[in-house]
Amino acid sequence: MENKKCPAAKKCGGCQYQGIPYEEQLKQKQTKVRKLLEPFGKVKPIIGMENPYHYRNKVHAVFDRQKNGTIVSGVYQEGTHKVVPVTECLIEDQKADAIINDIRGLLKSFKIKVYNEDTRYGLLRHVLIRRGFASGEIMVVLVLASPILPSKNNFVKALLKLHPEITTVLINVNDKKTSMVLGEKETVIYGKGYIEDQLCGCRFRISAKSFYQVNPVQTEVLYGKAIELAGLTGEERVLDAYCGIGTIGMIAAKSAREVIGVELNKDAVRDAVRNAKLNGIKNIRFFQGDAGAFMRKMAMQKEKADVVFMDPPRSGSTEEFMESAVRLSPEKIVYISCNPETLARDLKYLTKKGYQMKEAWPVDMFGFTGHVETVVLLSRKLPGSHINVKVEFGEGRGKVPLKAISERTETYKPKERVKFLS
Repeated sequence: MENKKCPAAKKCGGCQYQGIPYEEQLKQKQTKVRKLLEPFGKVKPIIGMENPYHYRNKVHAVFDRQKNGTIVSGVYQEGTHKVVPVTECLIEDQKADAIINDIRGLLKSFKIKVYNEDTRYGLLRHVLIRRGFASGEIMVVLVLASPILPSKNNFVKALLKLHPEITTVLINVNDKKTSMVLGEKETVIYGKGYIEDQLCGCRFRISAKSFYQVNPVQTEVLYGKAIELAGLTGEERVLDAYCGIGTIGMIAAKSAREVIGVELNKDAVRDAVRNAKLNGIKNIRFFQGDAGAFMRKMAMQKEKADVVFMDPPRSGSTEEFMESAVRLSPEKIVYISCNPETLARDLKYLTKKGYQMKEAWPVDMFGFTGHVETVVLLSRKLPGSHINVKVEFGEGRGKVPLKAISERTETYKPKERVKFLS
């Protein structure tokens, strides 16, 4: 596979594996996961990408003006707020990069000043692009320091003339001195204000703030493997903890009797309910709240879940959450992790509490970076005193004769004064 080079790699710092052939990247990630997880069970071969370039469907650019007056867009240099100009990124969607470059070109014509973090003067702070790889729909979010965009209708017309494939444009207002990209206020100035995309046969409505995996191709691989490991037959009750907008839960609902999704973020729960309706999925329910507390309540009420899906943040799960999962005592836990270090820590806890790791599958979601996803199947251990014995009844060697059992039953039959209840 061709090894392309990025001119901004050294200053950007986003792609730690730049310059390393993709096959070698996979080997290094496999070694890392194996070293951390093999003490718990079998680690399968890493699943890499067919094409590790331009996989990101979400692209964010920060805008700045250089000392010579040139407007630039790009990313912050690692560990600083100095903008590294980027016109094309090897892992970002090419269409998104082209739109950002053309927005930069329109600023001078429309006399739109870029925001200066030091003086807090100027208007345009960031541009966020989201693209549905399956649907082709594109969202443009202009993050401004104030809600007024001069000649906004003409600006949108000029942008659509260059990129008629754009389906919606929003203004997001971030007037605070913060490192957060998006503010609270949002206005739709073109289109419906969201995009839709398809993943694993389900449709998802994606807003500017929605969590949606940035590599949809490998997400299908990751979620497909998670569902496969769960071994759903249509009879299971499934709990989707950290459910987000309901992606894993809705995919699981096709093969399960019932799915319950629990998520702390109320906006994500709203999106999840909307997405379930969009797909006509009726055997799934969503609850807003702490998943650990929810599982504790289920356990206290003697309710059961056959399978628990958990997809925690990079910091991993918490001991309180895992204790709740253990109390609920599902047959299987499918753990999706974006950090093998915290995954190993959590496996240490779960294996001490009666679960065993059956297998782990590394999945490369973020080529040219040091990140790797892993999906793990944990099954509840059988008690140590429990043994399985196969007994065959009948005549012949190695079998227990039914006639002998019948004769012993008659011999030791209780006296007639004992009344047998039918």
